[in-house]
Amino acid sequence: MTTMTSVKANSTFASILFMVVLGATVLFAAGHAQSAALHDAAHDVRHATGFPCH
Repeated sequence: MTTMTSVKANSTFASILFMVVLGATVLFAAGHAQSAALHDAAHDVRHATGFPCH
């Protein structure tokens, strides 16, 4: 029983960590994009979240 609980806790932690890293990557990739298409697509979201873009 202890092993199963331990595996579940590790799996949950790995899932949360993966989502945090993925979210940060998407945020900063869009936030620092120099491409006009990416900039325009993310522009309103950046202003709404307070992320400086100009």
